[in-house]
Amino acid sequence: MPLTGSPLRRWVAGAVVGVALVAAMTGLIWLVDPNPPFTGLLVLYLLAVLPVAIWWGAGPALVASVSSTFAFVLVFDPPRPGRLAAVTLGVFTATSIVVADLAAGLRRSARESERLAGEQSALRRVATLVAEGVPAADLFEAVTREVGLLWDADLVRMERYEPDGTAAGVAAWGRSAPHQDVDVRIPPGEVSVARDVRRAGGPVRIEGFDGVRGSVATEARTLGIRVSIGCPVVVGGELWGVIAVSSRSPKSFPPDTETRVARFTELVATAITNAESRAELRRIADEQAALRRVATLAARGGDPSPVFAAVADEVMSLFGADCTSILRFEDDGTATYLAARGWRDPGLRRPGTRRPSDQPATIEAVRRTRRPARLSYAGLADDDLPPSLRGEGIRSGVAGPILVEGRLWGIIGVASRGAPIAADTEERMIAFTEIVATAIANTESRAQLAASRARVIATADATRRRLERDLHDGAQQRLVSLALELRNTQAEVPNTLPALSGDLGRMADDLTEVLDELRELSRGIHPAILSESGLGPALRTLARRSAVPVELSLRLAKRYADPVEVAAYYVVSEALTNTAKHANATHAEIVAEERDGTLRLLVRDDGVGGTDLTDGTGLAGLSDRVEALGGTFRITSPAGGGTRIQVSLPLSARDGQGTSW
Repeated sequence: MPLTGSPLRRWVAGAVVGVALVAAMTGLIWLVDPNPPFTGLLVLYLLAVLPVAIWWGAGPALVASVSSTFAFVLVFDPPRPGRLAAVTLGVFTATSIVVADLAAGLRRSARESERLAGEQSALRRVATLVAEGVPAADLFEAVTREVGLLWDADLVRMERYEPDGTAAGVAAWGRSAPHQDVDVRIPPGEVSVARDVRRAGGPVRIEGFDGVRGSVATEARTLGIRVSIGCPVVVGGELWGVIAVSSRSPKSFPPDTETRVARFTELVATAITNAESRAELRRIADEQAALRRVATLAARGGDPSPVFAAVADEVMSLFGADCTSILRFEDDGTATYLAARGWRDPGLRRPGTRRPSDQPATIEAVRRTRRPARLSYAGLADDDLPPSLRGEGIRSGVAGPILVEGRLWGIIGVASRGAPIAADTEERMIAFTEIVATAIANTESRAQLAASRARVIATADATRRRLERDLHDGAQQRLVSLALELRNTQAEVPNTLPALSGDLGRMADDLTEVLDELRELSRGIHPAILSESGLGPALRTLARRSAVPVELSLRLAKRYADPVEVAAYYVVSEALTNTAKHANATHAEIVAEERDGTLRLLVRDDGVGGTDLTDGTGLAGLSDRVEALGGTFRITSPAGGGTRIQVSLPLSARDGQGTSW
């Protein structure tokens, strides 16, 4: 061993100090008393040996013991020097060995206590961070720093195992540069601590990377790493990651290092479990909030397009996707976009745009199997991707079916340009597909109900027109002819028969009254003026014939569809009838105008109010008629406050018909 070696240097230094102490003690005793008592002399020499045994160990203390014996014999010339020298040397040697061993044990205990105290302090600091719920990145960085300082390491890394087999860096610490590059991914087959820990399922120790290829081995040789140990991080019984501790010295880590590092991995596992639990709770809360928002939209009814847009936004945000789409399957094998988010070319995916069938695609897999589908495009060249995905940089996609009353209606799809989509996405997507399916089913049911009501009303209107036409062309004409014949017959009766002439006149008058009543009945069945002149003249006629004075305001630019004009006419007619019969009103107002693609009616009076749709006034049937046309009917009639009826009738196709959904 060279003289520069640390243990030898310490041994030599201790021996030199021991000899120097013996020499100093000898000189001091000689100066004080050249003939001291031998027993006291030996005790004094022992005081020179003990410090050397305590601080430098048994070897240097043995040198000091021999030096003391020779000095005692040569300088002070005791009687029987040989025997006394042997006894002295034996006592000094035994004492040196015992004291040195005790001192070494105390030093080891002190070092172990210091090490344990430092380790416990580090564990407490990390445990405090775990309890405080600090961000995972801060906790991982703290763990690598504490482990590195405790074991005097040169480099500490924490890595997480990814689903694709790689090990991704999450934290790193270095003695020369504490802030290391964390964004590192180690391929699954490359020689590394992470690979060996995964294979062994427990702690490993690697003695150097000489002759090994790969980025990890190259970095280790560049940094001069001689030994590395790795301890697994196990979360929920599954291997989550690894802590790798490396040193430039081949003897840096004691045999129990792996066990001691494992205490930190347990804290890391606890922190990860807590963080994942909190994240899961947040995810569930966010998901439930998103479902409530979407369900609220779906419950409002009407056009489901806002529901599609909201689902696309919520799904993309919740699932961490880069893109999302909602499509409806068509009978010709294509699919129609209803909502899309996150795509680089949104013009190709506007609502109503048709998407041709292409392979391989999750959409076609869902169409074929009626089940959720997942595809990975990682490693495929852009030309090998489906035409709809080229230029988008998509690496994976998931799609879930939308089933409406048992039939495959469409899909919700999400796609990622980076990491694979989470494994539970298909299951989590079910709730959103069910809400979309419910919204579609409700819309279809409402459309079918409205269409049925419209057909009933149209049939009733056609029957009314037929009755009015039959009365006008049949009974009315015959009654008019009969009344004329009676008047002609009355005119031919001789003056000598005044009674007969009077009877014929009364019969003609009665017949005229019957004809007038029939005309009134005919107008109630279907007003001829509405068909001939339109809504404006028909409303003017109602206002003119009303028993209550009416203020009429018309802003109508054209004729409207027959169902719209008929509904508006009957609303005004029934409202004026109720005003005259029940309201005790002195004034009524009618406003009819076209605004924003709708016909708006307002009928109000200053009567007693209290009108109710359920009181048998006929307004309930009119409300049904208006709603069947996609309109709204609202009545406000507080007691003593008059009655106000507001009606809105769409002039275009009924809301929901002919839309792209």
